[in-house]
Amino acid sequence: MPHDHADHDHDHAHPHDPAHSHDHAHQHDHDDHPHEHLPPTETISLEQKVLAKNDLLAQEIREWLAARDILAFNMTSSPGAGKTTLLERTIRELGGARPISVIEGDQETLLDAERIKATGCSVVQVNTGAGCHLDAEMMRRALDTLDPPNGSLLFVENVGNLVCPALFDLGERSKVVVISVTEGSDKPLKYPHMFAAAGLVIINKTDLLPYVDFDLEACSRHARSVNPDVQIVLVSAVSGEGVIDWYTWIDAQSGRRDDPATIDKVLPAGVDRDERHTSGPRVDSDDVGVQPCPGERH
Repeated sequence: MPHDHADHDHDHAHPHDPAHSHDHAHQHDHDDHPHEHLPPTETISLEQKVLAKNDLLAQEIREWLAARDILAFNMTSSPGAGKTTLLERTIRELGGARPISVIEGDQETLLDAERIKATGCSVVQVNTGAGCHLDAEMMRRALDTLDPPNGSLLFVENVGNLVCPALFDLGERSKVVVISVTEGSDKPLKYPHMFAAAGLVIINKTDLLPYVDFDLEACSRHARSVNPDVQIVLVSAVSGEGVIDWYTWIDAQSGRRDDPATIDKVLPAGVDRDERHTSGPRVDSDDVGVQPCPGERH
């Protein structure tokens, strides 16, 4: 820090270095310096305040959704894991049994929202700019615009990121983490907070297993090391392999397990409802604006 040299003369400048010595005697009274050492707890306190405010709003959203029997899932993944492709198939195959709406989160563009809109589904795009996740305030504003119908399914496709979305509750029923076999099987160890927060882990792109080095057993073991109760399903969003297990899980969350309308419509001919788990492999996380898709009417 700068200090007043008016009371002594020397013609060299120096930093405050404990190893630096002077040939002249003077004392620096550090009590006179305007040192401002912020305590390290200040940053933690600010983060706690931000998260507490977010959690309060998220709880209000959760109650609002529950009062309308809207089942919301917060879909998270790294970029390119296949969330949008999985949602496209899910909407096509389940949309006839229950209304489905989607909130799309991306830093820029309407590309994913346009893909979802092409399925006939109601969708709202949230562009976060430099932000790396959605938060409860963005969720609330998106819901105001989307106005999902009572009794519907709501999928929130979060920004592609396995770090920040783990901390921000959106008021969803459950977080769903999608990873693909083209990623490392150690992902749950690298991003433990996201996997610890997940209610379901979907391992996607199983059709590529013959061509990649991915250890399903190790990945599942790693996921359960940070979240012992997490459920894991294996799917190929492209081929449809294993998606019945994904739909069964959705039914279980909604309490509609005994309602045949949701699942039976996508079962292959000749496959009994009680045998649906055999249809695919399974192993037992300037201002941001809400932008509706072009042409979307509410």
